Amino acid sequence: MSFPLYAPAEEHDMLRETVRALADEKIAPHAAEADETEEFPWDVYKALVSSDLHAVHIPEQYGGAGADALATVIVIEEVARACASSSLIPAVNKLGTVPLLLSASEDLKSRYLPAVASGEAMFSYALSEPEAGSDAASMKTKAVRDGDDYVLNGTKMWITNAGVSEYYTVMAVTDPSAGAKGISAFVVEKSDEGVSFGPKEKKLGIKGSPTRQVILDDVRIPADRMIGEPGTGFKTALATLDHTRVTIAAQALGIAQGALDYAIGYVKERKQFGRPVADFQGLQFMIADMAMKLEAARQLTYHAAAKSERAMHGEPQKDLTFLSSAAKCAASDAAMEITTDAVQLLGGYGYTKDFPVERMMRDAKITQIYEGTNQIQRMVMARQLLK
Repeated sequence: MSFPLYAPAEEHDMLRETVRALADEKIAPHAAEADETEEFPWDVYKALVSSDLHAVHIPEQYGGAGADALATVIVIEEVARACASSSLIPAVNKLGTVPLLLSASEDLKSRYLPAVASGEAMFSYALSEPEAGSDAASMKTKAVRDGDDYVLNGTKMWITNAGVSEYYTVMAVTDPSAGAKGISAFVVEKSDEGVSFGPKEKKLGIKGSPTRQVILDDVRIPADRMIGEPGTGFKTALATLDHTRVTIAAQALGIAQGALDYAIGYVKERKQFGRPVADFQGLQFMIADMAMKLEAARQLTYHAAAKSERAMHGEPQKDLTFLSSAAKCAASDAAMEITTDAVQLLGGYGYTKDFPVERMMRDAKITQIYEGTNQIQRMVMARQLLK
């Protein structure tokens, strides 16, 4: 057969092997420590940068690897299989930079993307606020024009890798009378005067990735750091999420795969009543269901990634919004079920920190919440189906 069947390309399979080898050797051994100390895993970051896996989606013209959306999914998935916190490095670099790739001037792209591609800087995304979570359009952060500058004031909340990232895509209100159409997007640098960070949130999971408020106090930035035209920021924010919900699905797949792999290894070794517990049909059914849910979510995620890739290249994909929401929702729900079952399969041991599945269960929970809760995803899907 000369045409490619419905499957990843050979390059994708080779990439998976490369990332998995790196993850097994350099990332998995530090995962428990990152969770315990709640410190950003700089060693892992260096390992990802030296293998050019920290921001694979950046196009070659800006010094990046130019990986497609499916390749990016595979990188995030394989890193998350070892350590969910570490998988937020490639995932958040994509989240922070997609607004530029979609909407920024050539000048802005060539100014900021090369540093991310080289590993000199990370890029975070600042949309949510204390009073604007699911209702992101009700944000209060303001950007007021002053000559050749804008002056930003406000507080952004739940910002992943805040404080370790050099650059931030910040959404702010430029025209308070225009609702969602009065929101614009800007690049803010950590070093800009008036930028500070709240204390680290004390979280259930993903503890090796800092989550903090980004506080903007009279932050003056040049007007040419606006991403796209005035008033297009919220549109850019939503278009970004169509692409990056797929990366959260990837993270969920990886966490679930890590838990399933560990549980399978355990039930083959663990003996009760004189034989391995893997011989008991009740447990076999659990394992089968876990693997089935995971594979269903993976196929949906890869399909959404293919649509995301086409859309990034300017081919309109009318079902991308539905598919990216469906992938994120299905994969994160599956990850929560699979990791919970993995804890159950390990019995009392599963509940202890001596084994990794309790960490995976805690890490899985956030995938149902961030980048749009799964309740919001269901509203997005229904709106697409009913319009």
